[in-house]
Amino acid sequence: MSLCYGLTGGIGSGKSTVAKIFADLGVRIIDTDEISHNLTASDGLAMSAIRRDFGDPFLDIHGAMDRNKMRALVFSDADAKQRLQSILHPLILEQAKAESLSPTEAPYTLVVVPLLLESGHYRDWLQGVVVIDCPEYLQISRAIQRSGINEATVFSIMTQQMDREKRRRLADEIILNDGSLEQLQEQVTELHKRLSIH
Repeated sequence: MSLCYGLTGGIGSGKSTVAKIFADLGVRIIDTDEISHNLTASDGLAMSAIRRDFGDPFLDIHGAMDRNKMRALVFSDADAKQRLQSILHPLILEQAKAESLSPTEAPYTLVVVPLLLESGHYRDWLQGVVVIDCPEYLQISRAIQRSGINEATVFSIMTQQMDREKRRRLADEIILNDGSLEQLQEQVTELHKRLSIH
């Protein structure tokens, strides 16, 4: 079985960029956001439960989950958020574990989980957790630039995520993403060498 490490960080920290650098170095990437998108597509495994619990107004014209409507609901309704998570999280975890057990030539597997430390469901089967860290002002500007969401929405998301210092304390490895892409690539390459030795 391939060694598995978790990769996490707050909104706008650069998870996708860092995951791509690792992938280019030959690491197998399991992206839980991608799994979530597949589960909530029109033929996704989560859709019958989502339709049953939330109704047709939260489906788009193709029968997939309407992500914008659902996002607005779960940010304003803690109960709805809990219901959605209870549908999605067990399915995401099960699929991520299944993918991690499949054969690979990669030196190790990196599981990208935005709320890895918050969820408490991943640490028991990962060999370590890599946290991407950056100052909060960079998180905000990157999130606005990438997603086109406003500052208030970014703040709302950040308040539901673990704060920066606690995330750093719980990390086994930290990648600081506050400089150039070249500096980021150097850090990832150095960490990759260390993780490949195990």
